[in-house]
Amino acid sequence: MEQQSDGIVESSKSNIAQGSIDEKVVSSSSSNNESSCDNNSNTQNNSNNSSHETLTDINRRTGRNMPQAIATAALLVVVIIACLIISRDAFIILIALFMVGALWELHVDFATIGLRIPFVVLSICSVVTILATYYSKWHAIAMASGITASLILTVVFATFNSTISARTLQAVEKKLQKSSQSTINSSTFTNTAASMFVILYIPLLASCIVLSIAGSKYAFAHAMLLVFLPALSDTGGLFAGAWLGKHKLSPRISPKKSVEGLIGSMLLAVIGAYIIVISFYGMKFLDFWWLPAIMGIVSGIVGTFGDLCASMLKRDIGIKDMGHLLKGHGGIMDRVDSILLCGPVLMAIMKFMGI
Repeated sequence: MEQQSDGIVESSKSNIAQGSIDEKVVSSSSSNNESSCDNNSNTQNNSNNSSHETLTDINRRTGRNMPQAIATAALLVVVIIACLIISRDAFIILIALFMVGALWELHVDFATIGLRIPFVVLSICSVVTILATYYSKWHAIAMASGITASLILTVVFATFNSTISARTLQAVEKKLQKSSQSTINSSTFTNTAASMFVILYIPLLASCIVLSIAGSKYAFAHAMLLVFLPALSDTGGLFAGAWLGKHKLSPRISPKKSVEGLIGSMLLAVIGAYIIVISFYGMKFLDFWWLPAIMGIVSGIVGTFGDLCASMLKRDIGIKDMGHLLKGHGGIMDRVDSILLCGPVLMAIMKFMGI
């Protein structure tokens, strides 16, 4: 009996010891799992922090909210290409809508410093000029006549117009919160001069884009060049200037513009020009090997000049962006300023080449 009792006691001790060992093993395993989870969590947090810091650095360098800018740019590309695929008419209507939006932005921006331009008259005359340029049998004559009539009517209405709409006042009050410029003395002369400048800046240059498309068998390709070469130029200049820019191009007008950015503008525009010419014009590459290079270089130079002109205008008004409709880009004018300047130059190259 004593031997059996001793055996039972020893067996119990053995079981207790084994249970203790098992508990330690389980505890150790649980501790290791918790440690592994903590390490994974820390790794994930570090990865998220690194991604956030990278995005913050990109936004700081470019001066934009890049996720918003990329999303807006993608949407614009889809809309533009969809209009071109649907019909030329849809693309012309899109140009007219963008032009009216740009006119509204300048109307509000000028009003913040006391200049009044007849927005309604400007919009009607500009749209009529665009449509007449495209649909008339004599495209150039229709364009010249429309711009001339627009100048005359705008001068007349700018001379006698002394009121400002409630919607404009509301937009002006919102804009004044971001403006650093004081109001200038408004007069008939300054209002008329500002109105004439707007006619020559937006409807005239936009009509040149329409003129290059009207009646051309390469209308789709022309539109791709006129819209996307300046856009590619802006993109190349933005990123090249943000990461490589060391030599200021025009520090007084635009401190962020650099020589390296200009080179990046031309380089990306040249690449885009080669792709568009080879893809859409049906030309043999070796026959016109120099044409895309010229178009890209011209787009880079003229597009940068267009940006500088817009920057100078915004600096005089005392604002950072012309508007806020296009998230990540600013306003419509902030997006089309280089396109407007590049349009007539690229059109001249196309006409000279007979395409």
